Amino acid sequence: MAPVDLFSFYIFMRDQQRSVDYLDFWLDVSQHMSLCRHYVRELRRSVLVETPELEKAGSKRSSYVLDHLGEMNDPSGPSSNLNTDERMKDQHLSAFLRQENGNVNHSPHSSLGSQQSGIRRSGDRALNGERPPRASFMTNSSPAHITDSNSPAHTVARADIRASAEKILYTFLLPGSEREIILPQGILNDITTSIEEDGRDDPEVFDAAKDYTFQAMERDAFPGFLRAKALGNLVPPSSFLRLCLGLLGLFGGLWAGFACIFLDKPKHIRCWLILPFTIGVYSLSSQQYSIDPVLALAGLSEYTFMNWSRIREPYIRKLLNKRAMMVLFFTVLIGVALIVLFIFVPGKRL
Repeated sequence: MAPVDLFSFYIFMRDQQRSVDYLDFWLDVSQHMSLCRHYVRELRRSVLVETPELEKAGSKRSSYVLDHLGEMNDPSGPSSNLNTDERMKDQHLSAFLRQENGNVNHSPHSSLGSQQSGIRRSGDRALNGERPPRASFMTNSSPAHITDSNSPAHTVARADIRASAEKILYTFLLPGSEREIILPQGILNDITTSIEEDGRDDPEVFDAAKDYTFQAMERDAFPGFLRAKALGNLVPPSSFLRLCLGLLGLFGGLWAGFACIFLDKPKHIRCWLILPFTIGVYSLSSQQYSIDPVLALAGLSEYTFMNWSRIREPYIRKLLNKRAMMVLFFTVLIGVALIVLFIFVPGKRL
């Protein structure tokens, strides 16, 4: 929940870390995994609807893969954090996509391997006016029950998965790409070889890069994000604005205060010093602690310059309220000390 949700983290990575490409890569790979899951889920549903006799005759090898995918969720985080059941489902999913792509000898429990792309062969058949076959695992069954995974009944076509994998490669990974991210050369070489030479597009191709990116963001960016959002409610441009305003207010208060002393002004005129000193001390305190106490107590947190959102996370709200009260206490203490000093000090006209 705000202000520690994914949207706020995205804004933080874009505006403060200047490394939003890493988060976009991780999100695109997660979307690619969701696309593969949706594709296989639709394929499994079409198999059960159009070939019900498979349930009676006993499951074939590939039908076994589909049947044991179960309810496929989209777990977040690195693949190393998945439990055994989720990891096994991901391995079955990738194995099925590799098998459908033409490598029928690949084991569903293996996480590595290479195969020749079936997409090019399907494209050639389409150019020749032939109907591309459905998944290769159905070749042992009756041809009358073959279902085209690229048919209009499927919202996700096999070519969409291939296009998604290539888009990730050409956008983030190839040298000189539009939004190139820095990854170990070994990971880049493995991904490039798997997609361009072996014709793979299953989610396991990006597992190493996804885990590396997640761990890098978790180590380098996320602690700073938590400090910025859990201990403060201002973005750097607002902090800089408060710094300028605070210095200006404090300078104006000191200048007016010394002028009142040396011109021996009465106390009711010196009371106007409350205004510049209050603005100056409040603004400098807000900049120093990256928190606007009044807005924090009102339950607001800034996500971009002068754009505010409600603080919905209860623990963050409680933490910011405590910090805001502390900042207000020091602000009042320092402000009162300055005001009393310049109002009640005896004047001496020069």
